[in-house]
Amino acid sequence: MRLAIDIGGTFTDIVLEKKHNIFTKKVLTSAAKPELAVIDGVLELLEELKIKPSEIKMIIHGTTLATNAIIERKGAKCCFITTKGFRDVLDIGYESRFDQYDLLLDKTISIIPRRDRFVISERTDIDGKILNPLNLDDVNPLIKKIKGGKFESIGIGFLHSYANSKNEKFLKTILKKEFPELQISISSEVCPEIREFERFTTTAINAYIKPLMSRYLKSLETNLKSSGFNSSFLLMTSGGSLTSIKNASGFPVRLVESGPAGGVILANSVARELNLDQVISFDMGGTTAKITIIENKNPSKAREFEVDRKSRFQKGSGLPIRIPVIEMVEIGAGGGSIARINKLDQITIGPDSAGSSPGPACYGLGGEYPTITDADLIVGKLNPKNFADGKIELFPENSKKVINNNIAKKLNFSLEDASIGITEMVDETMANAARVHSVELGHQTENKTLIAFGGAAPLHVSRIAEKLKVKKIIVPTNASVGSAIGFLKAPVGYEIVQSYRFFLKDFNPKALNNFLNKMENESKKVIDLKNISSKLSTERFVFMRYFGQGHEIKINIDNRKFANSDIKYLKKNFENEYKKLYGRVLPNAEIEAMTWIVSISTNQNSEKNISDIKNNILKSSKDKMRILSVENSKYIDVAHYKREDLKPGYLIKGSCVISEEQTTTIVSKKFQTKVLSNGYLEITETRRTK
Repeated sequence: MRLAIDIGGTFTDIVLEKKHNIFTKKVLTSAAKPELAVIDGVLELLEELKIKPSEIKMIIHGTTLATNAIIERKGAKCCFITTKGFRDVLDIGYESRFDQYDLLLDKTISIIPRRDRFVISERTDIDGKILNPLNLDDVNPLIKKIKGGKFESIGIGFLHSYANSKNEKFLKTILKKEFPELQISISSEVCPEIREFERFTTTAINAYIKPLMSRYLKSLETNLKSSGFNSSFLLMTSGGSLTSIKNASGFPVRLVESGPAGGVILANSVARELNLDQVISFDMGGTTAKITIIENKNPSKAREFEVDRKSRFQKGSGLPIRIPVIEMVEIGAGGGSIARINKLDQITIGPDSAGSSPGPACYGLGGEYPTITDADLIVGKLNPKNFADGKIELFPENSKKVINNNIAKKLNFSLEDASIGITEMVDETMANAARVHSVELGHQTENKTLIAFGGAAPLHVSRIAEKLKVKKIIVPTNASVGSAIGFLKAPVGYEIVQSYRFFLKDFNPKALNNFLNKMENESKKVIDLKNISSKLSTERFVFMRYFGQGHEIKINIDNRKFANSDIKYLKKNFENEYKKLYGRVLPNAEIEAMTWIVSISTNQNSEKNISDIKNNILKSSKDKMRILSVENSKYIDVAHYKREDLKPGYLIKGSCVISEEQTTTIVSKKFQTKVLSNGYLEITETRRTK
């Protein structure tokens, strides 16, 4: 038996897997002490199933706490120490403006203010040669500043430390003796890559959230043990693999996108199961919505993403974090996202959320602003008597009041028009995010399948599909806790990214083999081979470019032991990939290898293809739900079904509502719904007849 726990901004999802059977629980997140909601929810689920905590063999955990701490600026008080002359790298950034023509540009402020950034004399060159060792005369004044600042955490980032980390490690040793209680993060361990701005920012963020995440993980582990759990405890990383609590506590920056990564793993598993090559993963919870492109049963991956963007869709408006990550676009459009009127009298959504406390106005916990959940309730998508399986009572009068006061009266709209305006704006916001993300990756949306999960996604996916001209939607079983189920399907693994720069003409196979072997051994140490029974697989990549270019491209390389003749192998792989992207090669330009990736993981379970079954067309249900029509803002009766009553092969023509314990699927009249042999809902566009 295994437990998966996903802490979101609004709900905490708990999933128990017992002999391939899934049992779920959804509880409101405890904002002040998130571990309390986890323990209470887990014990409640186990009590219902009459299972003892000692029977659980593995606990897998993912959380958005790290992301929220960065966005809300609720991390530790920390300082950053860098090479003399480079104090302002964190402010200068890329130097360019992300929006050239906005005179009132709102730039993301560095996570560590200038007054808390200190310098020390030392210098390493680009090849790793130490030009100036650490100046010990600067150390005592530095120690006085740290003592005076009363810091909880320290970040250290020296110029070119990815090539030689000696000076960073020496300073860390000195400061650790002086301040044994402080958390210390060094860039050569957090992000040993070329380009100092991204490396410094990643290290600063790791230092900023390290005390908070270390305390939280330690508290959760202690509470679990005191409650009778003695199982192994693994954490979900942003790259889609599982790691140990020790590694997660040391490098919490790798947990920033851990919750959403689980959802993408679930969507990828569904894609393999249904043999779908072109997929958009759509995850909508209580606080945010996440969209990912999955092509040929492999989600897009990146080694950098931005957090806390000031401009929703503009690259460069946030803080860059350079870690292995599943590439996704994340927007503040969840069930608790707040709707308001802007200066142009337009309805806007988010990015701020009512969260779990006070939550949407309809929760009756003091929410004063209209949210998407409030609008969904008025539109008729939610049953106030059976929300969250009847465990959370909804108050429609509260929703009517806040929508009328904040939206309808200001625009001279009816309550119905204002509610549809909110739902239409959030649907368009998410559809637009999917369009932009697809175009950036060179894709179109029309030929894709939408896989929807998260508590709010099935409510909105049908309308989003119409806007994207998507013809097929899949809503898997237990969709409301999709990310937590994804945790159970994730491989145990670790990925190391490190810069090792050389020109191809200077290729040294012995040095390269030693470098890659060292990376592989480091990955294996993190994985903890004692607790791994399945075989490990290794993937290797290199980022290369023509000398003088500003960016490099990712090249897949096999696990060979390199020899002198393999200079041709590297050149051929680079030129093939370069030609794919740009249509030509530069025959006389020098080729430069920059950064290397070694990824080790357990093999993922292969999904069985499901069998096709004969359709059994259902007559319209006598049970109806009144839903507000988008076309004319009038309530219409729509057939309502309980998902538990729908058997494989059942086919429902046209619009319907399918409710289950923790979410509801709304299907518009342009689609038909079939129950597949594994219980998934396959929603396809009805062919139009002339």
